[in-house]
Amino acid sequence: MDPSPDPTSGQDSIRSTPLSRMAALAGAGASVGMNYLKYYGKRAVSSQNPENSAAARTALDEANASRIYGTFSQLKGGPLKLAQMLSMDDQLLPAAYAAEFSKAQYSAPPLSWPLVRRTIEREFRQPVEALFQQFTPQAAHGASIGQVHRAVLDGQPVAVKVQYPGVAESLASDLRVVKPVALQMLGLREADVAHYFKEVEARLTEETNYTMELRRSQELAAACAGLKNVRFPAFHPTHCSARVLTMEWIDGEPLDRFADGPASQAERNAIGQALWDFYDYQVHTLLLFHADPHPGNFLVRENQLWVLDFGCTRAITREFHERQFALLDPAVLVDPVAFPAALRALDILLPEDSPPVAEKILALARQSIGLLARPFLSATFDFADPAFMKAIYDMGEANRKDKSLRQLRGARGPAESVYLNRAFFGIYSLLHRLRAEVVIHPVSRSRQAAALEALP
Repeated sequence: MDPSPDPTSGQDSIRSTPLSRMAALAGAGASVGMNYLKYYGKRAVSSQNPENSAAARTALDEANASRIYGTFSQLKGGPLKLAQMLSMDDQLLPAAYAAEFSKAQYSAPPLSWPLVRRTIEREFRQPVEALFQQFTPQAAHGASIGQVHRAVLDGQPVAVKVQYPGVAESLASDLRVVKPVALQMLGLREADVAHYFKEVEARLTEETNYTMELRRSQELAAACAGLKNVRFPAFHPTHCSARVLTMEWIDGEPLDRFADGPASQAERNAIGQALWDFYDYQVHTLLLFHADPHPGNFLVRENQLWVLDFGCTRAITREFHERQFALLDPAVLVDPVAFPAALRALDILLPEDSPPVAEKILALARQSIGLLARPFLSATFDFADPAFMKAIYDMGEANRKDKSLRQLRGARGPAESVYLNRAFFGIYSLLHRLRAEVVIHPVSRSRQAAALEALP
């Protein structure tokens, strides 16, 4: 057993009661508000040229982002997961927030060793020394729900993921507290997205259930075993519980570092193809998919893609799949009756929509499909093309600024689509970062390319 480090190192407690967690978030909010008052006060009494004004605004964003992330990282759980989800789209937030929140992907501040030891020993009712031949007290990685330690079991290196104490119990209250923050940042109305928040709460609750994660990990690994260049760590069920997971330790390079490194185009294409095939098979064949495609959940080792974390998965019904992907059917897309009907089946068009509102939504849906399905237009798609992701970001920015869209009422779109859309956006972002060229599945390509080419 490795010697224990200074017990004062690392975070030695987590606020666990709803009142204390609300107080921490309120304190962060007050600090951010004070920063804004100082900023606008200085602007009111001084004349600044545009460059100085921009620098002052950047400094304000950096101070606020640091304060908010500092609080989120201390609370962990729901607040830190929100930061992680928002950081997947680096165009969604100001640069300072995107940079700060991206730390949530795999470098959150760790808990101290005494808290980790206490959690493990409560789960297994044995000393850590009796469970593992060696156990490194310092965390190797930290994230929103738990942190990972390196250990040795039966002579083999293993990764031990330990859930933060109190995270599962505080999740519902956390989401109630951070909901106004998210709504404000995204410019949304609560009534219109209440069903989405219920979906997020359901998935986050599942993420705290390590017993379910073990089962899903083993099921998906077995089902995807035949995919080329896609690998999964083996688990040690005897050393797993509701709050602890033990799996094979994989030495590899995080996907984002691989993408930003000197890999050859052939290597990039191979990893990109593995990622594309992995999701294509899950969504269209298994109807169960890994719903958290941020780079911290993937490693590259010996030209293979290792999938590490199945805490967030989403099962979809065949009925939902058919309704969702019917929008790419050429006969539906060009049919003035079938296309609106398909949108109504997904609650994107609502019965109470006026004709002008319906026309607006129809036009936006055709534009979105024409852009987001562009990878299916040819036998291969080059995700290195900067114009593609820029067009997606530009469309999103234009929609956010469109005041008429903000006035649309009603909960639109099924809750099931939240994580499916998140998964595909994550894949597109990762493939773009990889600068990979991907071969599209022939059946999907012919069906969807025909649909797009038939669009007016």
